[in-house]
Amino acid sequence: MLPQEIIRNKRDGKALGDSEISFFIAGLTEGSVTGEQAAAFAMAVFFRGLSRGECAALTQAMAHSGKVLNWRARALGGPVLDKHSTGGVGDNVSLMLAPMVAACGGFVPMISGRGLGHTGGTLDKLESIPGYNTAPAETLFARALKDTGCAIIGQTGDLAPADGRLYAIRDVTATVESIPLITASILSKKLAAGLDGLAMDVKTGNGAFMTSRGDALQLAQSLAWVAAEAGLPTASLLTDMNEPLASAAGNAVEARNAIDYLTGQHRDARLHAVTLALGVEMLMLGKLADDAHDARARLTRALESGAAAERFARMVAALGGPRDLMERPDAILPRAPHMVRVPAPRAGFVHAIDTRALGIAVVSLGGGRTRPGDAVDHAVGLTGLAGIGARTEAGDALCVVHARTAEGADVAARTVAKAYAIGVAAPALASAVIERVA
Repeated sequence: MLPQEIIRNKRDGKALGDSEISFFIAGLTEGSVTGEQAAAFAMAVFFRGLSRGECAALTQAMAHSGKVLNWRARALGGPVLDKHSTGGVGDNVSLMLAPMVAACGGFVPMISGRGLGHTGGTLDKLESIPGYNTAPAETLFARALKDTGCAIIGQTGDLAPADGRLYAIRDVTATVESIPLITASILSKKLAAGLDGLAMDVKTGNGAFMTSRGDALQLAQSLAWVAAEAGLPTASLLTDMNEPLASAAGNAVEARNAIDYLTGQHRDARLHAVTLALGVEMLMLGKLADDAHDARARLTRALESGAAAERFARMVAALGGPRDLMERPDAILPRAPHMVRVPAPRAGFVHAIDTRALGIAVVSLGGGRTRPGDAVDHAVGLTGLAGIGARTEAGDALCVVHARTAEGADVAARTVAKAYAIGVAAPALASAVIERVA
C-alpha cells in the first residue's frame, strides 16, 4: 500500500478499508507518512467525509497507535471519568470540573489539548501556571491521579501519538471542523486514557466549530455511536457558544477566573450552569449519585466546602506547580503590561456578540497559534467580557484587553468593539445548556 493511493481513494470519494486506515495511521505514527500527506488526507476527509465504519476504524487505529492505559490494575477505588469540550471561547470548565468530580469520589485522568484555531486550549491555560508539568512521566501522572483524584495533562509521546500529530496539522490547514476527524481525535485520546465514562460538551453557535445546531447534533450522534462501538459509556450536552462562556478569554486570565470560581470569589452564571450540568453527567456515568438532583447537590457541596478548590491546589502542586497558587494567584500568574478598556459606543443592551472574533482577538495578541509549535503568550487576553443582555451606558467597558504591547492592545480593542452589537431593548436570553443527547 502507498499513502498517496489511500489519499487518492478518499479524494475520489471511495470508502477506505480498515487495513488502509490502519496502514496510514501506522505510517503517521512511525514517520513514513509525511506532514504533507497527512494534511492532504485531512483535507480529503474534510470534503469527502467518512462513513461510520471508517470513522470507528480511524478512531481505534489512533487510540491503539500508542499505549492504552489500564487503571483497573492500579485499584484507584472509584470510577475513571472524563469530560471533553469541542472547543469555544472562555471555556475553562475542565479546570473546575475535574477537581469537583474528584471531590465527589471520581478519578479524572484528563488528556487535554492545546488551542485550535480561535478556541483556547486547556493545556495552554494550565501552562500559564509556573512549573505545571503537562507532560509528566506515566508514574507521576498515575501518582497524581491516585493521590488527588484528578490530573490534567497533554498527550504524551506514547498516548494516541497519531492523533497528536494529526491534531496539530488540522489546526493550520482549515480542517478542524470535520465531524469524522473531530470524533476520531476526541475519542482516540479518551479510549487511550482507559475511561469508565465520558461526558461530552458539544458546542454550537458563532463561537463554536459547529456553528449550526444541526451540525452539532450530528457530531454528538457521531461521538455517541463510535463510543458505543468501542464500549465507552457516554452522555452529551449541546451547549450555547453564541457568547463567551466565562467573562475571561485567554490563558492566565482564564486560570485566574477558574480560581475565582473554585474559591467562590466569582462564578459566571453561564459557566456555572454548564460546569454543573457536565458534572451531573459524570457522576451519573460513574454511579456516584442516586439521581441528577443528588449529583448536583454533591457537586455543590464540593464547591461550597472548599473540597474542590483543595483538590485543584493539590493537583497543581503534584504536577510541579506552586503550592500557594490559590492564596497568591495574582503574584504567580503572568500579567500583561498593557491593559486597555473597550468602551461601549452607546447606551443600551448587548444584543449579539461575534464570539469567534473575540477568540481571534486573543490569537492576534499572541494567546493562540497560527502554526504548530508557535509560542503562546500566556499573559494576554480579555477580561470583564460583557455578556448578551448586559446593560451598558456609553463609555462603559465591554471588556478589558490585556496585551504585550500598546499597539497590540489597540488592534485587539478595535476587533472587540466590532464584535459587540448594542441594541435599545433587552434581548431574550438563551440557556447555556440547550439539550441532552443520550
